[in-house]
Amino acid sequence: MRQQFVDKFQQVYGEGGRIDIYFAPGRVNLIGEHTDYNGGHVFPCAVTMGTYAAVRRRADRVFRLYSMNYPEKGVLEIPLDDLDWKREHGWGNYPKGVIRTLLGKGFQISHGLDLFYYGDIPKGLGLGSSASIEVVTGLILRDVMGLPDVNMVDVALFAQLAENEYIGMSCGIMDPFAIAMGRKNNAIFLDTSDLSYIYAPLRLPHEKMIIINSTKERLAVDERYQERRAQCEEALRDLQRVVAIHNLSELTAEVFEQVQEMIRRPVCLRRARHAVTENQRTIQAVKALEKGDIHEFGQLMNASHLSLKEDFEVSCPELDILVEEAWGVDGVLGSRMMGAGFGGCTISIVEDRAVNEFITQVGRNYKERTGRTAEFYVMETGDGASAL
Repeated sequence: MRQQFVDKFQQVYGEGGRIDIYFAPGRVNLIGEHTDYNGGHVFPCAVTMGTYAAVRRRADRVFRLYSMNYPEKGVLEIPLDDLDWKREHGWGNYPKGVIRTLLGKGFQISHGLDLFYYGDIPKGLGLGSSASIEVVTGLILRDVMGLPDVNMVDVALFAQLAENEYIGMSCGIMDPFAIAMGRKNNAIFLDTSDLSYIYAPLRLPHEKMIIINSTKERLAVDERYQERRAQCEEALRDLQRVVAIHNLSELTAEVFEQVQEMIRRPVCLRRARHAVTENQRTIQAVKALEKGDIHEFGQLMNASHLSLKEDFEVSCPELDILVEEAWGVDGVLGSRMMGAGFGGCTISIVEDRAVNEFITQVGRNYKERTGRTAEFYVMETGDGASAL
């Protein structure tokens, strides 16, 4: 793999010079959806799919970017004094945003780089592919430019800042944090309000994590995401009239029941209820895994889906059908939609003995009910971003 990647790099950029290889994974969030921008807990793990990047120093102040996933874009030449977002640069705006963010933070970037990317995350899975590109770029800049005061949490924060301020997507910290800080055979129990975290062993000795791609394209997801976020913020402002909180996830379900009538709009009440209860489910889910109760964990995943469907309203018929069909297979411990919603994927925990039946039965019934062909991926945990 390494030599093939170097050969491809040299086909595009020519031979000579030292070429270094980096990798940043994608991520799967086991539970804790749409809680990160509400100051709540999330529980993601890094996976073995992700973004590979090769890099070589340049003597001038030009960055050249190329992706094997978008060969039609060719090589993008980016002078350091012209890092503005440009629609025609497409995918290239993600690494550009990280470069711009580091410069804006006062870090010295003294020369350009030839950067060459390849991602093996299938399109539409919603496994953090943009954050993967941003984190691997940040790690490369840290190493190649010699920025010793930048740690991996900083790399994650810079990736988030690039996404928020340069790309214009108000995403939370979960994706870049899990991608930067992942550890094989572990998930990260992350408090997004203060970035405190612990590694929780992810022991699935007789089970598999299976991602199903609904193949339903997520249309206008950014706009709907921003709408949900604004509704949560409105609910928070209403509640702050009676409780001293900084975010919705500071509330327990019991306290929320006592103060929820202060939320004036019913739609904002539903959004807040999801944020509060999903955070509590995530805390309970980690405790369940710590005591080895994978069945309780699965039940919490199921409850998460219902909340995402009914209170947060980010599911869609295709995702609901996949989850319903999964629940109908003996040996499925839990299943829910995953990610931003409105299409994309589900995640299921399936006993080893039931994996083949699960793929056959869910795939067949989903095709009959929707006319779509689902894609199945058996996932393994992986390490966070690193040089290879």
